[in-house]
Amino acid sequence: MARRSREEPDSPRVRLSDGTLARVARSEFTSGWELLVDETPQSHVDLDDPTHLHFEYIARIGAVIDVLKPAGEPLTAVHLGGGALTVPRYIAVTRPDSRQQVIELEPGLWDLVREHLPLPRGAAIRVRIGDARAGVEKLPGGILGQVDLVVSDVFAGAQTPAHVTSVEFYTSVAKLLAADGVVLVNVADGPGLAYARRQIATLRQVLPHVAVLAEAQVLKGRRFGNLVLAASRTPLPTDWLPRLLAAGPHPAKIATDREVDQLASGALPVTDADAVASPRPNASIFDR
Repeated sequence: MARRSREEPDSPRVRLSDGTLARVARSEFTSGWELLVDETPQSHVDLDDPTHLHFEYIARIGAVIDVLKPAGEPLTAVHLGGGALTVPRYIAVTRPDSRQQVIELEPGLWDLVREHLPLPRGAAIRVRIGDARAGVEKLPGGILGQVDLVVSDVFAGAQTPAHVTSVEFYTSVAKLLAADGVVLVNVADGPGLAYARRQIATLRQVLPHVAVLAEAQVLKGRRFGNLVLAASRTPLPTDWLPRLLAAGPHPAKIATDREVDQLASGALPVTDADAVASPRPNASIFDR
C-alpha cells in the first residue's frame, strides 16, 4: 500500500459520485504522478516511462503480464477498475497492438485522467463507464472465451466492494477467458489474512489453479498489504516461478500448490449472500 500524499490546493481534482475528492498530484517520492481518491493513493503513472511501475503490487502484476506470452506478443485484456490506467498503459507499451477494455465506475475520474494523464499514442484502450460487475455482463458477446487476461483491481476508497468478491462474480469473469486465460486479483488484507484466504478459496471454486504473489511478511500474515492472486483453468506454468521471483519487487514470495492449499484450508468460498467489503486499513498504512 502507498502512503497518504500531502494536500496540494492547486492540483487538478474532481468530486466523485460518493462525495469523495479525486485529484492528480506529482509523486513526492519518485518521478511521475499519482491519482488520489479521498487522499488514498490509487494509481501511479509515469508519462515519460509507462513501464515504470512504482507501487509494489502493480509491479507484481506487471511481472506476471511479462510471462503470460512471449515478449512483445499482444494480449486481449479486460481491466475491472480503471484508476489512472497504469496497467493498460504498461501493456500498450510492452505489448503493442494489444486490445484492451477498461471498466471504470466514475465518469468524472476518467475525464480527470484523460485530460491530465493522457494515454500513450496509439494505445488501443477502450474505457467503458459503469460498475465492474455489471460491466462484465454487458461486454460484447464476441469477447467471451477470447480474453487472455482479466485484472480485477476494484476499490471504493481503500476497500474492495463486496459485490466483486463472490463466486457469482468470478463465474461471470471466467466466461471471458480463453482456455489458458488468467485472472489477476488485487487483494488487500491484514494480519491473519482471513479475507485473503476466503478470496483464494472463492477463486479456486471457479478457476482451480491459483498462485499468490506478495511481499514475504504480508504473505505470512504479519502485516497489512497487497496480495496478487493469479488464477486460471489450466495449470500455471512452472517456469514462471523463478522469473517472477527474480523480477521482484523484493523480498518476493510466491505461494503455489501445497502452500495455496494451506492458505485456503478451512476457508469458505464467498457467495453473494455473505460477501463483505475488504478490511479497511488503518490510516497509518499510507504513511511512509
